[in-house]
Amino acid sequence: MTLLFSDDDVAAAVDAPLTVAAMRDALLAAYAGRLIAPPRASAPLGGGRMVLTAGHLTGQWYGFRSYDTFGHPESGQLVVLHDATTGAVRAIAVGEELGSRRTGGLGGVAVDALARADAATVGVVGSGRQAWTQVWAAAAVRPLREVTVYSRSAARREAFAARVRAELGVPARAVGSAAAAVRDRDVVVLATTSTVPVLDAADLAPGTHVNTVGFKQADRHEFGTDLLDAADLLVTDSPGQAAAYVPPMLAAVEPYAGRLRDLGAVLAGEAPGRTTADQISVFCSTGLAGTEVFLLDRLARVAVSAR
Repeated sequence: MTLLFSDDDVAAAVDAPLTVAAMRDALLAAYAGRLIAPPRASAPLGGGRMVLTAGHLTGQWYGFRSYDTFGHPESGQLVVLHDATTGAVRAIAVGEELGSRRTGGLGGVAVDALARADAATVGVVGSGRQAWTQVWAAAAVRPLREVTVYSRSAARREAFAARVRAELGVPARAVGSAAAAVRDRDVVVLATTSTVPVLDAADLAPGTHVNTVGFKQADRHEFGTDLLDAADLLVTDSPGQAAAYVPPMLAAVEPYAGRLRDLGAVLAGEAPGRTTADQISVFCSTGLAGTEVFLLDRLARVAVSAR
């Protein structure tokens, strides 16, 4: 029987520790060649596109995520999980929650692997769903002491800070600028829809780790090359997807491409991570293909075991 999950189902069953653990396993599987995760494909449909990401955990499952770029108010994502032996559809998730938690989980793995061991403060630029799941996942891998948040809407940033306090039990406050949000923070999250830089790298303290979630291409980017120049360590979850961006991802072209490391390789001990406390590390999230399906598989297993 095919399992069907809504956003409410995902929110009830998929917590941060489960998500971060699943994403760590996915990154290691991709690096080892067990998770086949090609760059995303898209079909122009006039006024928008249908986008597909797919993955195959060899011998276990294959599946895909689809979404559109039409910008309709009720547009949703679809994630489908197939059994690799029979081809049967094991599970379907409809909505935004699984994908958002997946992205947050990848960010949580990056924080755990790259941020200082004593990191306890987070500065966030952005107050939407993606910003929330980044903090949600970071709180699962570090004992957070304080979160500061800035976004263009004063009401939204105040609501975000209130949610952090209420749901994560972490002191949080809204601030009046991006600079104030990121200054003297151990971890910084950029999760905006901005097509121009929202961060001045000079505002970062030595030793900061940065997760970038929003636009990061040559023609539109929420950070500038000053952040890449300041970074001692540049990492992504999918070098293949980073190189396949059109226009290219800033960190995947020279002079940066030669320094861009695979987070899976860092996790496997095949590439160095942070080596000193004062290094600035930057994680450029591309959303490794197949990771939504990876998380759906974990969710399906939890649901079956609970019966």
